[in-house]
Amino acid sequence: MTHSAETLLEPVRLLCREAGRAIMEVYASPFAIEHKEDDSPLTEADLRSHHILEAGLKALLPEVPVLSEESASVAPALRRAWDWLWVVDPLDGTREFIKRNGEFTVNVALVHQGRPLLGVVHAPALDLDYCAAAGLGAQRHRGGACEVIHAATGLVTPLRVVGSRSHRGSSLDGFLERAGEHELVAVGSSLKFCMVAEGAADVYPRLGPTSEWDTAAGQCVLEQAGGRVLELNGEPMLYNQRDTLLNPNFIACSAAANDWTAWLS
Repeated sequence: MTHSAETLLEPVRLLCREAGRAIMEVYASPFAIEHKEDDSPLTEADLRSHHILEAGLKALLPEVPVLSEESASVAPALRRAWDWLWVVDPLDGTREFIKRNGEFTVNVALVHQGRPLLGVVHAPALDLDYCAAAGLGAQRHRGGACEVIHAATGLVTPLRVVGSRSHRGSSLDGFLERAGEHELVAVGSSLKFCMVAEGAADVYPRLGPTSEWDTAAGQCVLEQAGGRVLELNGEPMLYNQRDTLLNPNFIACSAAANDWTAWLS
């Protein structure tokens, strides 16, 4: 079974924008906040977006399963047998959504044999889309314009580091100390990957827990823009390969330095 990224990318982008409109309807009104078992927040916007994406992706490719935070209870042995799958976060950055700072996204990736081959990151409050697919490169859609984007190819001083707004840990401080002169920008959701992909930042070190649906779409955008997402052993981060759906620590970076992971020791 093969799937054409060229024919899928625009329908997936439009589907993400449909989910984004549903999110913004909730965003514009008072909304209740529930909490999941891990104490992370959940809103009506998460659920509305999930239902739209699940139905739309199944209509596009009925035979491809959808894995998301809202439907992640599949047994690991069954899940790992999936050759193709959608990896979806209906609302990445729920804490940013609750804070109403606009830094939340809809993430959809098509994964084949562990690698994200198609990715869309839609930021509904910013009316901004990042799209990528293997062989097609990466694009940014903003204000009706579509632009090809590329990760930086040379290092600048100070180093431009992007980090989590809501999940900064002490390990990041150690990385920054080893990196030397730097500027740190805190941003929510998978927009961090996209900042590296468009050349606005050099590196995003993530030294704390994330789930596969948090990162798959952003990784595709960054890789197709010429960057990399590496585990601490220097290997590319893969998906649907483990019993757990938690990612290892990783670094998302431009291709400008030979060994970013040395700064993570």
